[in-house]
Amino acid sequence: MYHTWMRFLTPSPVHHRLGLVCLGVGLQYGALPTVGPRTLDSHVAVVISTGTGWYETPDGRRTTVTAPSLLWLTPGIPHHYGPDPETGWDEGFVGFTGPATATYAELGYIEPDRPVVPLSDATGPRAVIARIARAARRDNPLLEVETGAAVHELLVALRRARADLAPDGDPVLKALARDAFKPMSVADHATRHGMTLAELRTAVRRGAGSSPKDYLLGIRLDRAKELLAATELPVSAIARRVGYDDPAYFSRLFTRRVGMAPIRFRAQESRTLPGGWSNQVPDPEDPPRV
Repeated sequence: MYHTWMRFLTPSPVHHRLGLVCLGVGLQYGALPTVGPRTLDSHVAVVISTGTGWYETPDGRRTTVTAPSLLWLTPGIPHHYGPDPETGWDEGFVGFTGPATATYAELGYIEPDRPVVPLSDATGPRAVIARIARAARRDNPLLEVETGAAVHELLVALRRARADLAPDGDPVLKALARDAFKPMSVADHATRHGMTLAELRTAVRRGAGSSPKDYLLGIRLDRAKELLAATELPVSAIARRVGYDDPAYFSRLFTRRVGMAPIRFRAQESRTLPGGWSNQVPDPEDPPRV
C-alpha cells in the first residue's frame, strides 16, 4: 500500500525568465511502484527521508539507496529506481527547469554525474518541499514566483545537507576566510594547509563551487565594500586592510569586478554614522537600541 499527492505546474514564458521555475511537487510514502526506465526533459530532485531502495544506472549497475538520500534525475539521462517492496520509503520530489540550472551545475549544487547523494539530514530539504507543496495551491496568485523562488532555496538546502560536507562548514574554507586579508598568494594558502595547489582547488571547488582565487577575492571585496560604505578610511588604507599592498592594483581589481571604482561605490553607498560599524549580525526581530 502506498500514498501519493502531487501537483504539476505550467509556468508562463515570462516566469521562465526568472531563471528557475517549478514544474511539479509531490509527497509520497509506502511501497511505491518502481520508476522507469525513463528519460526526462527537466530536472527532478527526489529526497528520500526514510526507508531503503535502489537506483539503476543506464549501464545496468544498481546502487543501494539508504535514507536520508537525494536522487538527482537529470534531463536526457535514463534512470530507473524504486523502494524496497517490503518496507517502502518516504519521498518528496520537486521538478524544475530554467537557464539557472546550468549555473547551479557549474557551482556544484546540481550533480548530473552523481545521481545518488547521501544526506546527513533530510529535515531542511523536506521543509522546503513542504513549503512548495503549500504554495502550489491553485488559488495562490503568487504560485509561479513563490514556487520558483523556493526551488533556489531547495538547492541551497540540499547542498547544506550533503553528507560529505561538514554541517558547520568546510574547515579549509573556514581557514581561508580567516586568513583572507593576509597578503598571501593561493600557493601560500596551499602550503599553509599542507596541500598541493590541485588539492586546494579541488577542496574549494567542492565546498564553495569556485576557485580559491575567486573565493578569496569575494571575501576581500565584500569587506572592502563595508569599509568604503561605513568609514572614511582612504582607499589606500582599505586596500592594505583587505590584503593588497598596491592600492592602484586594488582599485583596478575592484573596478573590474564591481563595475565601478571604489570612490564611486563610496559615493553611492556611504553610511558613515556616529555609532560606528558592527561586525555582529543583529536580530531583525529585536534590533539593538541606543
